[in-house]
Amino acid sequence: MKFLVVFTLLLASAYASPVLFQRQLEVPVLADDLEGRITNGQTASPGQFPYQVGISLKLSIISSSWCGGSLIGNQWVLTAAHCTDGVQSLTVYLGATVRSSPEVQIAVPKSNIIIHENWNARTVKNDISLIKIPSVSYSSRIRPVNLPAISNSYSNYVGTTAVASGWGLISDSASKVTNNLQYAYVPVVANSVCSRVYGSSVVTSTNICISTAGGISTCRGDSGGPLVDTSSNVQIGLTSFGAAAGCAKGYPAAFTRVTSYVDWIRSKTGISA
Repeated sequence: MKFLVVFTLLLASAYASPVLFQRQLEVPVLADDLEGRITNGQTASPGQFPYQVGISLKLSIISSSWCGGSLIGNQWVLTAAHCTDGVQSLTVYLGATVRSSPEVQIAVPKSNIIIHENWNARTVKNDISLIKIPSVSYSSRIRPVNLPAISNSYSNYVGTTAVASGWGLISDSASKVTNNLQYAYVPVVANSVCSRVYGSSVVTSTNICISTAGGISTCRGDSGGPLVDTSSNVQIGLTSFGAAAGCAKGYPAAFTRVTSYVDWIRSKTGISA
């Protein structure tokens, strides 16, 4: 049986995917284990996703990893806690479609990372963090995504078409992230669809799930990247975890549900819709 893993990858020759806990999938496991980028996605055009952020994370002297994120203000990046937990420092890439050619590149110390106080690496609960950066000027290629408004109740977004984006691996055997930003349109499904695969103790109300029918999915290296409602341009999720059996196998993918954390984001950054 395969285990649930977060969508993390290492750059260059170093490659690892931390298994946060060994929750076996409650689905048949297929023989092959191919994984990829935002599988069966499309290549983004310059400026198509001006809120997309790339994050290179230094884990130690000899290892680093890559994650995605979103610009939510001129001094703040939103990403996953499992991306920033334990890093020594990081570099933020803004305004990039070709990953190696950002408009702005910023080195950020560990002290500028805010991980949710109740982040639990074992259960992947509260998988959300913030990165404070020096103030950046907006342009056609650097612009924040909209956050959900503060509200007493929210849509569950089931049936919504959302767009996910990132620079994940081209295949499971690849040693580097793709250089060209990828994106895919994906349908939001009920959390019960995820629960049947990962279990109700893993998938909670603070998650949001997508169908990966047709092999269209987020994958390793897309962690922390945005899931945006196409009808409102509001970020509703950030990439959290999926099935180790493969990104294109049809198992649902799970995201951190942003509406569960708008108060937390506001308390740390002062930003609200």
